[in-house]
Amino acid sequence: MEKKNVKNENVTKEELKEIELQPTWSKLKSFHQKAMVGTTKTGDKYLKSFGFLVCEIIKGEVKIHNEIDKWDSKSTIRHINNFLYANGFETGNTKELTEMYILKIKKTTKTEENEESKKARNEGNIYIGIVKDIVPGMQAAFVDIGTEKNSFIHVKDVIPQVDEKIEKRPNVKIKDVIKPNQKILIQIQKDSNDKKGARTSTHIKLTGKYLVLMPNTNIVTISQKIVDEKEKQRLLDIIKAELPENTGAILRTAAEHKSKEEIKKDFEQLMKKWEKIKTKFNNGKNSPEVLFRSPSIIEKIILDLPEDRIEKIEVNEQKEYEEIRKMLNDVNEKISLELSENIFEKYELEKQIEKTKQRKIWLNCGGFITIDQTEALVAIDVNSGKFTGKSTLEETVYKVNYEATIEIAKQLRLRDIGGIIIIDYIDMQKQENKEKIEKLLKESLKQDRAKTQVEGFTKLNLMELTRKHICSHNS
Repeated sequence: MEKKNVKNENVTKEELKEIELQPTWSKLKSFHQKAMVGTTKTGDKYLKSFGFLVCEIIKGEVKIHNEIDKWDSKSTIRHINNFLYANGFETGNTKELTEMYILKIKKTTKTEENEESKKARNEGNIYIGIVKDIVPGMQAAFVDIGTEKNSFIHVKDVIPQVDEKIEKRPNVKIKDVIKPNQKILIQIQKDSNDKKGARTSTHIKLTGKYLVLMPNTNIVTISQKIVDEKEKQRLLDIIKAELPENTGAILRTAAEHKSKEEIKKDFEQLMKKWEKIKTKFNNGKNSPEVLFRSPSIIEKIILDLPEDRIEKIEVNEQKEYEEIRKMLNDVNEKISLELSENIFEKYELEKQIEKTKQRKIWLNCGGFITIDQTEALVAIDVNSGKFTGKSTLEETVYKVNYEATIEIAKQLRLRDIGGIIIIDYIDMQKQENKEKIEKLLKESLKQDRAKTQVEGFTKLNLMELTRKHICSHNS
């Protein structure tokens, strides 16, 4: 019986007197103090097997702790069945109990996690913020936006962004640009976590289909992925003719070869959003308030769809189907939409999703990569694993690194990994092999819609690169 994974902390703080479980379901005369039952102050019942909490009945719902197929104890299963039988619930063998109760718990837990993740997606939201604390030593301030933790804002994100050379300006002190209790308009750049509040900025960005509107700045730029000079100039001429004074924009990759009318329509929609936000801010009270919520995942996906590569979208929920249908009518009428059932089973999506959660990913050759995410960076390690090769060590190493490179590029896209990424390849002796791997990585990343920058191998033979999250990608 595996006891180490089971804790009693949920019971001990509220438990009343425990008594021995009576074997009403089995033919045994007694459990000899090995199975004890109790009732909490709230009236819920629980079962301890060999001193460990294994089963509860909370508000009429059965909760079996841990995965009972891993307990390896017939006695514990017997205790659970007796406990369930005595309280009017179905009994069964390990598999039956798992299907009846454990799987139900797992489903509920996933739902709860999904709800929590929905609540946590605040990146891109715009708020009325109230400055609480000025921290001169950090050249920053903490701002109340109505969330559990105050948000953080650095001086460079407060200084008006009239050009792209903020870092080259004379030193400006945080206390000179904002004051305690001041009302400011801010946007979340990076969501909060368990340790830190959200990172915010006064440099507002509103993302559309073809461009990113940047109010209160004179910056006008274009996606680096658009390389044709004539096309770049054409697009810049179009948007500059539309932009009012003190308003900037970034032309996204999707704007390439789009008509003046299409770009103008996108611009006008973004300006309407910005005018509404300004009005709400000016009329708002001196208290934290959300003024604009970032587009949902579905909206972001529709906006970022590569029109020349997508022919059909399948959806298995009526609500989402209607939402997507409405959006496609506005942004892309060429894509067909189909309401299907069981698309997760049809395309084995759950298996694919599970792979993205794994730390270790095996390669076809027998090698593997590991992906570890820290607060500072993402570390990817390449290992030869089971692969020994049939030729020289250098050729063996190169083959593993080759397959690893293709898989790494794929995993970066699937997991939407962003920030600083360090790849620890297996050491290669030949410089030409290093160059081949670097070239392959760059080629593989061309399929990525997010902006990536490969810096090359360091002196320690570590590959450095950066990648922007799709969710915040504006090119």
